[in-house]
Amino acid sequence: MQNQASGQHEAGCIQSNEFGDIHHWTMPIRFATFTEERTAMNKTLLVILVVLLAACSPFSETQVAGSVNLNDLQPLPTPAGHDAVPLRVAVAAVISPKGTVQSYSPLLLYLEEKLNRPVELVQRKTYMEVNELIEHGEVDVAFVCTSAYIEGHDTFGMELLVAPQVNGKTVYNSVLIVPSSSTAQSMKDMRGKVFAFTDPISLSGRVYPTYLVHTLGYSPDNFFARTFFTYSHDEAIRAVTSGVADGAAVDSLVFEFALARDPSLAEKLRVIHRSPDFGIPPVVISPFTRPQVKADIQTLLLAMSTDPDAKDALASIGVDSFVLLDDSAYDEVRELYAIIPTSELP
Repeated sequence: MQNQASGQHEAGCIQSNEFGDIHHWTMPIRFATFTEERTAMNKTLLVILVVLLAACSPFSETQVAGSVNLNDLQPLPTPAGHDAVPLRVAVAAVISPKGTVQSYSPLLLYLEEKLNRPVELVQRKTYMEVNELIEHGEVDVAFVCTSAYIEGHDTFGMELLVAPQVNGKTVYNSVLIVPSSSTAQSMKDMRGKVFAFTDPISLSGRVYPTYLVHTLGYSPDNFFARTFFTYSHDEAIRAVTSGVADGAAVDSLVFEFALARDPSLAEKLRVIHRSPDFGIPPVVISPFTRPQVKADIQTLLLAMSTDPDAKDALASIGVDSFVLLDDSAYDEVRELYAIIPTSELP
């Protein structure tokens, strides 16, 4: 018995080895009988069966805390302590920077309140500079000229969001204006005169009057005595009324809005030519603007005409409402560009 105990003790530990005083301890080995092994196996199988049955049983009493409707996504509120990302809105220089701030401030404040986020106005000197902002995602939404939209849509995918409706229409014209004292009756009579263009790619203020000169067999360089750019339509109107220019071609909506604000202009200026109807300058969105933001802005603009809070904002920019407009509304302008492409304008 002593030998067996001694053997079991020796099997349970190793007192020393070749590495010196390091001791490695192990538990004594028990040899289970066949009956014990079978009993242990049965218990193990029973535990596995219980686990499987629990995993497959339905959780009928589990309560769903909420649901997500992917067709009705709403913007997340700005976390406390964090500033909301501003909505960047560009307005092309159809009118002067000062006039833009005065006219568009009520609209931008309306957007800021309804969208619950700050709105920043971004301005640039030329239409092409605004297009570059849109192309590179440096602004989210923009109010642009018709020619700028066509240029942007056809070159980098500028997206049409909505179009303003004025007096029930979504069209405008180029009007050729001269001082009331002028004897000119048409573009033909402007030969040898000083003429004011607005923007280098403006449809109403550059492309269309260039087309008229082209139909007479000339180019602006050999038709007018001198030309210059005003970089806005209200400044072109001012150039004619002040005698700096003998004539100019301007956006009819800007001209009519100016007359409404200052009726005395009717005594100082005459319209000697009006172009065919063109698709109205639209509101566009950058290709980089998130779809949810695009949907929110579009929905808000379309609903402005029925919102009493939007009355002053719409009146400030001379618009009745915003409506959806198909890109095909600008096809006639594209036909004009086929004759006088902006890339060939001097």
